[in-house]
Amino acid sequence: MAWPLRVFMVSAIGIGAVIAAGSVARFSYAPMPDEGDLLNPARYPLSTAYDILGRRVARDEAEQLEATPEGRGVLSAERGAVAIDEALVRRGREAFYRETFGNEVFLSDVMGMLEGGVTPYEVARAIALLGGRGTNNLQVRMARDVTVGDRVWKTGELVPTGLDVPRNSAFILGIRTFYDRGRLRMGITCALCHAAVDPASGKVVEGAPNTDLNAGLLMALASNATAYFMHGSADPSAHPGDAARQVITEGGAKAALPDRARFEAAAKVEVASWPAGSFDSSADRETNPTSIPSSFSAYAEPYSWSGRAGIGPFKGLSALNNNVHAANSDTTQQTQAARTLFGLDPQVYLGTVLQGAAAGPLRYDPASGKRPTEVLDAADPTPGTPGLNSYAVLPSFPATNYMTDNGLLASVPGEPANYANNAMSAFQNLLHAPAAAVEAGQVGRGRAVFERVGCAGCHSGPALSNNRVVPVEEIGTQPSRARSTVRMEARLVPPAIFATDTPFPLPPNPKLVPIPLEGTALKQVQLAWAHAGTAGGYKVQNLVGLAWSAPYLHDSGVAVGPDPAKHLGVPGTLDAGIAPDPANSLRALVDRGLRAKVVAANAASQKARTARVTGEGHAYWADSAAGVSAEEQADLIAYLLSINGLTEQVPVP
Repeated sequence: MAWPLRVFMVSAIGIGAVIAAGSVARFSYAPMPDEGDLLNPARYPLSTAYDILGRRVARDEAEQLEATPEGRGVLSAERGAVAIDEALVRRGREAFYRETFGNEVFLSDVMGMLEGGVTPYEVARAIALLGGRGTNNLQVRMARDVTVGDRVWKTGELVPTGLDVPRNSAFILGIRTFYDRGRLRMGITCALCHAAVDPASGKVVEGAPNTDLNAGLLMALASNATAYFMHGSADPSAHPGDAARQVITEGGAKAALPDRARFEAAAKVEVASWPAGSFDSSADRETNPTSIPSSFSAYAEPYSWSGRAGIGPFKGLSALNNNVHAANSDTTQQTQAARTLFGLDPQVYLGTVLQGAAAGPLRYDPASGKRPTEVLDAADPTPGTPGLNSYAVLPSFPATNYMTDNGLLASVPGEPANYANNAMSAFQNLLHAPAAAVEAGQVGRGRAVFERVGCAGCHSGPALSNNRVVPVEEIGTQPSRARSTVRMEARLVPPAIFATDTPFPLPPNPKLVPIPLEGTALKQVQLAWAHAGTAGGYKVQNLVGLAWSAPYLHDSGVAVGPDPAKHLGVPGTLDAGIAPDPANSLRALVDRGLRAKVVAANAASQKARTARVTGEGHAYWADSAAGVSAEEQADLIAYLLSINGLTEQVPVP
């Protein structure tokens, strides 16, 4: 049977089953590739037995501790210990590909990801037309006209989604599809951003960033991009609405919502400015997306571009995993903190998010006489907890505690609180990039250049990172993202999590485990969060998998395509549908002449300026002015591209 026909037969069978089951049918599916479908199936050996709030305990040390009552206490769940074994890693891989923590409700019913220009039918049609070929950039036909700024996406026009479909698959990597009693929804998993299809083989590279995922454009084409307005620079007060459309504020007064259509148009422009392969995870009311990082995470702590995920289990990796689902995939959970974070009354904030909701039960209409929080509570699939996702709620909610933005831990009913985040950390720490085809002699010469020009001063250790946060004044990159968490200092509490065996849903009075933080560690965390009077900073990136993570720097600004004379900056590469070339982009990272051209190209683009993409900073050079010949520069780049795993034998995860 031909591939398109087979896909449509599968769809027809599914539709028939739904009709037969009627309105009571409920099912979901997300793909998880088999080992034979992976380009990097090999992993580091599992050699760490426990993680205790970020401290790695190797197996020989664990055996000694397990021999005494005191040692067993150290390894107990009450101390925050996570036992690491193959079962945990298996659960982590499954969660990485399939766990949404309930975000399908926000993405579908509030943001309207399936109600805008990109519809389920057109996505299915696009996959069928692949004929079994894999793709790293699914081209989907627009179902209706959508205006984004001065650009009209016309019906029938192809959208470069950046969505990945493995070879011989009928499903998108990292998307879980739900059918719930007549309602179709889509949720996202970690694999959407942190796994990629190799365009040459159609196989999946676990841990590689999805460098062409057009997340911002897909949000702009949704029906309610306003639901993400706090992640951009669109200002509700600049779009006053009908005075009759008022909400009752927390204090009992009345306030008008912003004009729905005009504010939606403004919000679309902000998210659509994100470069492909970027995402704005900072709810600071400034548009400042960052490149999607890889999940080649062993010894790459602290995590996130600023290093703000730096404490707690797995040295902050679990905090990073949690932030995606406890903060970024459900903006309704920020309602109680809206005044502190956004300067908005909570009811005005939530009313703004919900007035354009795609699903009727969650759409707020001031004429109803209800408050927005009442509308949310009535339709909430997780009653008794903030927002729409599945959260274990710390007593300190909605305060920040350096482990979590808001006191929420994305959790799955039936397993311990935060367990899936920890399991994903164990899995991710075992991943490394596919081997690169680079000439060995060139690699050796390039390593010598790396040492000679001083790269190893910061890029040292097993993952070629010294695991430090560098002040933004020193690194010189665009400062907006470095200060994005400054407002959270006003609602800060000492860091703590639940004991690692705490069941979810939570029992009464669950045990809390404090996370020690003092001295140099505290100062580094404060710098990463732009607290204690600092302006923030950026972490020293690890160098594993650079061949898979172009463009470079936190803002994706160092991008050069196959032709360095024409394909410059984000405008000349990602915005033009041209993949950045890793070697040429790395040359722009270390060559001040080429970098100047890249920075100029970014500065000339209004879209790049909206997203605060510059390509500036990290002024550490290996060019002719630094005494490095063209041949030596080429050797250095070859060495950097060859790094596909840890450079030392150390316990992992």
